[in-house]
Amino acid sequence: MLQPAAIDGLAFARTAGVLKGRLGMETLPRLAQSGCTGAVLDFVLTGEINERGKPGFRLMVEGSVRLECQRCLGKMDWPLRLEARLELASDEAEIQAADDDIERVVADSDMSVAILVEDEVILALPMIPKHEQCKAAAGAEGGPNKPSAFQALAALKKRNLSES
Repeated sequence: MLQPAAIDGLAFARTAGVLKGRLGMETLPRLAQSGCTGAVLDFVLTGEINERGKPGFRLMVEGSVRLECQRCLGKMDWPLRLEARLELASDEAEIQAADDDIERVVADSDMSVAILVEDEVILALPMIPKHEQCKAAAGAEGGPNKPSAFQALAALKKRNLSES
């Protein structure tokens, strides 16, 4: 997989640079630590001056990551398609002082594109990944004739109250 070079953030934004590439797990160590076992991500990073006159990036990422379903613990492919707009800040204090919903990153002359992509993908992942049609969920529900544990508890509680 392509390991994109680092960019000078401000120069890239001011010149409306465009960088396209593909990343795999070997370039995304934090994604691997978060439980992903496979990923292929295509990205397009475009420099821009936003509507507020500030330098920034537009990042589009498409691909999929392999996660572990938290119901059945089986592997599942999670499709990704995201677009993020990032405004460049001069330092961390500027980011902390901002009182709006604009996503910012500190501008640097040596910004890693892989880290920018990885940050946005991590933010886009589900907190609790699970299959839409998970076999474990169907088994936990017990089928149409078996009441849930809460229904059984409610029936037991009613029976104990009526016996008192």
